[in-house]
Amino acid sequence: MATSSLLLLLADGRFPAGAHAHSGGLEAAVAAGRVTDLATLEAFLAGRLATAGLVGAAFAAAAHRAVTSAGSAVRGSTLALLDAELDARTAAPALRTVSRRQGRALLRAGRAIWPEASFADLPGTPGGAHQPLVLGLLCAAAGLSRAETATVATHGTVTAAASAGVRLLGLDPYQVQALLVGLADRCDGVAAAAARAADDPPERLPAAAAPLADIHAEAHATWEVRLFAS
Repeated sequence: MATSSLLLLLADGRFPAGAHAHSGGLEAAVAAGRVTDLATLEAFLAGRLATAGLVGAAFAAAAHRAVTSAGSAVRGSTLALLDAELDARTAAPALRTVSRRQGRALLRAGRAIWPEASFADLPGTPGGAHQPLVLGLLCAAAGLSRAETATVATHGTVTAAASAGVRLLGLDPYQVQALLVGLADRCDGVAAAAARAADDPPERLPAAAAPLADIHAEAHATWEVRLFAS
């Protein structure tokens, strides 16, 4: 399969990794009255790109670099360090749980599609590796570049939340897609910055934070009735 087709496959929300079950924090933001329409949804998505999008894409690109340029003796230790550094950057326990759960789902799909990939190099952390690390390995197995890996990661940061906005707020899906088109250049810019950052050691990777998103995630995890898992 051509590289461009594989990029589209991994960026597709229908890829069986469970992304459709998560709102990226939007459900809690809607409940708190902070996202109510297209304008506030756009601001929410821009905020995700600058924080979770940048961090997740940088770690996915760094994981890709670890398995494509490091020797076999250091791949495992580098991925373990990346996992620990990403854990430290994820302040909310609920978000750490979600990231590892999504990582497990993505890993199941990856093992079925690319059984020859070096998934054994992932750290044996309880709960599984963080989702960006698994994504980095999948993209490497698919033959994507580091820049393409970062693009897939940033794309996923906004598309799942945008889709959730249609369901949660009853927004016009055509207008939401137009909103995503308007964010495309910003998404590409974040992906490019993340790909460049992957050259840095794990402890110097981006650590952009969104404290209100962390608070919302912890509150959302206590709800007995909710539409999305996060």
